[in-house]
Amino acid sequence: MGSYFGKNIHVSVFGQSHSPAIGAVVDGLPPGFALDIHQLQAFLRRRAPGQSSLTTRRQEKDKVEILSGLYEGKTCGAPLSALIRNFDARPGDYANLKVLPRPGHADYPAHIKYHGYQDKSGGGHFSGRLTAPLCIAGGIALQMLKAKGIRIAAHIQRVADIADTPFDPMAPQVGQIQPGFLSVISQEAGQQMADAIEKARMAGDSVGGIIECAATGLPVGLGESMFEGMENRIAAAIFGIPAVKGIEFGTGFAAAAMLGSQHNDPFRLEGGKVVTASNNHGGILGGITTGMPLIFRCAFKPTSSVYMEQDTVDLDKNENAVLAVKGRHDPCIVPRAVPVVEAVTALCVLDAYLDHCKEGTPWI
Repeated sequence: MGSYFGKNIHVSVFGQSHSPAIGAVVDGLPPGFALDIHQLQAFLRRRAPGQSSLTTRRQEKDKVEILSGLYEGKTCGAPLSALIRNFDARPGDYANLKVLPRPGHADYPAHIKYHGYQDKSGGGHFSGRLTAPLCIAGGIALQMLKAKGIRIAAHIQRVADIADTPFDPMAPQVGQIQPGFLSVISQEAGQQMADAIEKARMAGDSVGGIIECAATGLPVGLGESMFEGMENRIAAAIFGIPAVKGIEFGTGFAAAAMLGSQHNDPFRLEGGKVVTASNNHGGILGGITTGMPLIFRCAFKPTSSVYMEQDTVDLDKNENAVLAVKGRHDPCIVPRAVPVVEAVTALCVLDAYLDHCKEGTPWI
């Protein structure tokens, strides 16, 4: 399975949705960084299940256990390994999935690829549960980047047909993101989103949405041309988050309807620094950061597990069948995906940042 990524730092994710534990190994972290475990745990709580009536009823504390990679509280150059134990697993809820693949899930292609040996409980290794280890690795990256003056934050830009206040592309208002389960700028939009999610939940259905992410404080020059550009790195990793169906940087698809004279961002000097008068390019030109805010949006499909009866096939009997999904599922995964997007972005930015650092240089 392709469960690892990275160039300078390598992140490997292990475990299954209902296995005894899940975790990650992060190799290549610079030595000497004092990790704040309490801050990391607070970051993981933002993604944890069971924190609202609008999420899955599964109860997991997602307490991180660091097994290696730290010495006296600081990164020591060795691979950092960490795990989260699963306490509220119910694999029995998924017994019927051995022969009845769920629409919208990886059940059927995984069954063919792994000859029926894949873990079917809650999606196994394909589950969104595996984003918790990503948040361990990304939470560490966020702390390391903050020490260098780089900040990454995301908010829910849309749920169903309800839109939040968008980021200002020149100065993303990350300080205005409301604390709590729904990471939004507008409280009114947040309440409307909550109502839409609850309506879908009561109907046994689900909704999707869009997350907007910004990285500020980036130096000019991160990323490479062609296949190692910042868009490439971020997009590839973002699509590793289950349910992501699209991504756009800057003005994205809207650029297709603009004239070149409208889309181009004029350069100018401001305080002796080269900046652009606008930020349609989303902070990246030719795959390389320009020093302007890096902004992108990613779309999440509605949660595939819905409680309505759906058509499927019985793989044993080779006949059409009807499936009623059991288990505990989010009616909308977007709220809990916000920290995951931040985590993955941080890992990509840190990885690119290390292109310009001498190997083994202390992170102090």
